[in-house]
Amino acid sequence: MAGYGTNEAASAYWAAAGYVVPEGSDAAAITAARQRGSLVIDRYERFFSGTRTGGFAQERAWPRTGASTYYGEAIPSDVIPVAIENASYEAAFLELTNPGSLSPVVTGSSTVKREKVGQLEVEYAASSSTSVADMVALATPVVTVIEGLLWPFLCPVLPGIAVV
Repeated sequence: MAGYGTNEAASAYWAAAGYVVPEGSDAAAITAARQRGSLVIDRYERFFSGTRTGGFAQERAWPRTGASTYYGEAIPSDVIPVAIENASYEAAFLELTNPGSLSPVVTGSSTVKREKVGQLEVEYAASSSTSVADMVALATPVVTVIEGLLWPFLCPVLPGIAVV
């Protein structure tokens, strides 16, 4: 599976959103971008309810068995919600226009604090944390459009109850 949805549906979504597909983006480039975009959506799987309908061998996180929306509405086990596909199209467009932008590589051993090129010098804000988990969290892009499309499918976080 190349990703959620189809190239045609992705192109229609982008056109409706007013996105301009870069010149020279052929079917293979769009398919590859949809694959990478779907991988970005699948990173949220731990927050989705239910389990993969096809088990561990299923390539994508959706469709899911036992899944429901944030509000408790059941999602059929053979359905990939439209919002999941649309979120993948948003991610795919970002990947099409800037490959790798949604999957940064973080190296814990070296970070740039100050850069100077010619007369231009830039100093970046730096975190005091040196944990790899913190650096990954800081480097992971947050795309509010994608987050907004996905939130109805994320499990609510319930407070823990301590019994003594």
